[in-house]
Amino acid sequence: MQWLLPEGVDEILPPGGWVLEDIRRRLLDEFRQRGYELILPPLVEHADALLSGVGSDLDLQTFRLTDQLSGRQLAVRADITPQAARIDARHLAASGIARVCYLGTVMRTRPDVPGGARCYRQLGAELFGDDSVQADAEVIGVMLTMLQLCELQDVHLDLGHVGVFRALAGQLGLQAQDEQTLFDLLQLKAVGDLQAWCAAQGLSSAQSDDLVALCTLHGGPEVLERARARFAQQPEVMQAVDTLDTLCAALKSQGWKQPVHLDFAELHGYRYHTGVMFAAYRPGQGRELARGGRYNGVGANFGADRPATGFSADLNRLVSLGHGLKES
Repeated sequence: MQWLLPEGVDEILPPGGWVLEDIRRRLLDEFRQRGYELILPPLVEHADALLSGVGSDLDLQTFRLTDQLSGRQLAVRADITPQAARIDARHLAASGIARVCYLGTVMRTRPDVPGGARCYRQLGAELFGDDSVQADAEVIGVMLTMLQLCELQDVHLDLGHVGVFRALAGQLGLQAQDEQTLFDLLQLKAVGDLQAWCAAQGLSSAQSDDLVALCTLHGGPEVLERARARFAQQPEVMQAVDTLDTLCAALKSQGWKQPVHLDFAELHGYRYHTGVMFAAYRPGQGRELARGGRYNGVGANFGADRPATGFSADLNRLVSLGHGLKES
């Protein structure tokens, strides 16, 4: 029927609109107190700019249209993070460390999960110009505070580091297709299939054992000691392990007591992440509440090669989970 909304596109009805607005104001006030400047990027940009850097992974999720004034291809944003990186590179980089936050509508051609939303309000924060572990800890703290203000309880924190996979995969000299296959097997933690793939690739037993180990290296902070014992002769891997250890200590020193789960095979977004990756979950829900990580260098596409770390979340979903907000 003509008055039905497209699949994955919802509207907020009373009294949900005021509930969401109250939370929006509370969150933005918190970001402001923490020194994060609010940016308001446009909904539509030139496609080549919007899909540069971190946006390249969103190619198939991006709606496109033709600008009747210039004839150029435009795109509706599917993620605000690339816009934040552009704004930092073009307008903020010269001032040193920059903290920005944002809240705006994004639109995707397909949902991230079956039955999920394609149009929602994306909320996030980014920290540019600081390559320290303390910067990663800061944005994770902001993310956890955001979830508290949304009245979401029993939050668990997942941590990983893309450097482990990149170090091991880089030693193998794989073609892009083979690297993708390896990535998929690790995501599934399919040990038997992974061992068969390693044999088919002609990898040594040591190389195979290192890759299989990634499937078993998950658990609490104690898993870091197992990783040290396993990869003691792998300097690049050890550097990533040290970073995660320092991050766990920094979060603890900030007073955060959420359960922490480390997973060396969790590689969501590995194509653009360059270091620490993190996500927040609640028990019994397979989909994350919020997700982020380090993505250094993305600003190079816009003229400023800068360290960057940040997170984003679907505000509609957070409010729905925390306050029972109803959508139509």
